[in-house]
Amino acid sequence: MKECVFAGFGGQGVLTVGLLISQMATYKDYHATWIPQYGSAMRGGTANCTVKFGEGYIYNPSQDEPDILLAMNNPSLVKFLPLVKPGGTIVVNSDLVDSEINTRKDINLVEIPCLTLAKEMDHPRGANVIMAGAIVKLSGDFTEREAIDGMNDMFRKKGKEKYKELNTKALSIGYNYI
Repeated sequence: MKECVFAGFGGQGVLTVGLLISQMATYKDYHATWIPQYGSAMRGGTANCTVKFGEGYIYNPSQDEPDILLAMNNPSLVKFLPLVKPGGTIVVNSDLVDSEINTRKDINLVEIPCLTLAKEMDHPRGANVIMAGAIVKLSGDFTEREAIDGMNDMFRKKGKEKYKELNTKALSIGYNYI
């Protein structure tokens, strides 16, 4: 069973990253939960979600001790850093997060300049999908193909298949950045 927390400001796409990972899990026939939380202001307010997935039954879907934390901004890193289990992984948006905030030596820190990478591929709203690709690779639970197929299936069901090519490229960039 894996537990992941995705956190940032509203508008950074952290809830979508969580939804993507949970949908990839169900696409692979895992059990999965997605619990979103956000402040009253959608854009600019705080947003986070907890995703749990695996082959076994999920008895408690609420936030416990994440294996992986995605922190898209400094406040998210400060808030959720103490919760990550020893030996866990923290992935930060190095374009906005000061990694010096991390005082823990018992976790793995991965820095990804997702905003820069998204801008370079001319898909500025794809920074979150890049991070989803990195999370997929770090979790070790999905192949790149399984992740792409699960993501594209979710976006197709939401009527957003017109972004298939860009999102596929963004996910691959994040996956292969690791």
